[in-house]
Amino acid sequence: MDKKRAMSAVVLLDFWASPFGQRCRIALAEKGVEYEYREENILGDKSPLLLQSNPVHKKIPVLIHDGKPVCESLIVVQYIDEAWPDRAPLLPAEPCSRAQARFLADFVEMK
Repeated sequence: MDKKRAMSAVVLLDFWASPFGQRCRIALAEKGVEYEYREENILGDKSPLLLQSNPVHKKIPVLIHDGKPVCESLIVVQYIDEAWPDRAPLLPAEPCSRAQARFLADFVEMK
């Protein structure tokens, strides 16, 4: 892999059964973003990369883009939508429809 490609790599630190990580994986797929998936042991020893990338909560999912970590699944999804604006948006263009989509995401988050 060349140096430029390595610097722009997208990495997702996640656990296969995490619904929060699944939210991020779906957003990446919808945007067509290629990424490296790194499975984390959330019950045992957490990787140094996870601890360094999310020192506050020390949990998954964490998206690393250009070496910069983004934590918390809803924030990661928002970041994915904003970081690749040239690809289809994740939310509807109309404000009321966007609000309804956010309401449903919040509802799922709380349940």
